[in-house]
Amino acid sequence: MITKRIIPCLDVKNGRVVKGVNFLGLNDVSSPVELARYYSEHGADELVFYDITASAEGRALFTDILTEVARTIFIPLTVGGGINTVEDFERVLKCGADKVSVNSGAIRDPGLVAEAAKRYGDQCVVLSVDVKRLGGEFRVFAKGGREDTGMEAISWIRRCVDAGAGEVVVNSIDTDGVKQGFDLPMLKAVCDAVSVPVIASGGAGCIADFTTLFKTLPRVDAGLAASIFHFHEVDLGELKRELAGAGIPMRL
Repeated sequence: MITKRIIPCLDVKNGRVVKGVNFLGLNDVSSPVELARYYSEHGADELVFYDITASAEGRALFTDILTEVARTIFIPLTVGGGINTVEDFERVLKCGADKVSVNSGAIRDPGLVAEAAKRYGDQCVVLSVDVKRLGGEFRVFAKGGREDTGMEAISWIRRCVDAGAGEVVVNSIDTDGVKQGFDLPMLKAVCDAVSVPVIASGGAGCIADFTTLFKTLPRVDAGLAASIFHFHEVDLGELKRELAGAGIPMRL
């Protein structure tokens, strides 16, 4: 049986890890390099590094910090933020990323996913989608959750997976930072629509939330969280031991 993954997320702004609620009110947390080293040494299965204001500010991702993070860790690294062209894929892969996450760039240029998948392989292309409920439907948001695209999320995700995205990170804006549990209805809709790995993001507040996630939706491959790990509200090792004890396959 394939083991489930636990993935801490580093939201980086101006070279520092930050965290907010519902994508707003960002507070300084730590150095991305120090935090990455900690997670690599304490049982994280993978790490996600988002330069969260690169797209909104219309600039390229900070590669110096990324290179240092990649040198520091010994687990797979997914990187996103300001990924608008295949050259951006090339740049972050050369910095040491294993996978590249694309969000606003794919919305601007829907051909980007297919082009990147053809050049680097489906396994390298991660579609990250910021989703919020509006008028009874799941809507795609761009630029770090700031801009409503008007697109329905499930059909957008299916389209990108058909084009070659090998993994999908579903970021629920409604539950982000609220710590009341993952957005199970939204995640179920995505799992029902695609056959690639789905990563749940937004809403984890305690160990039980991860247990509920994997027990309720066995198709979900990984749980991603930020603040509960950053502020030591949940210990990574303890989380994985509890999940394994509940019969959920884990790498211990």
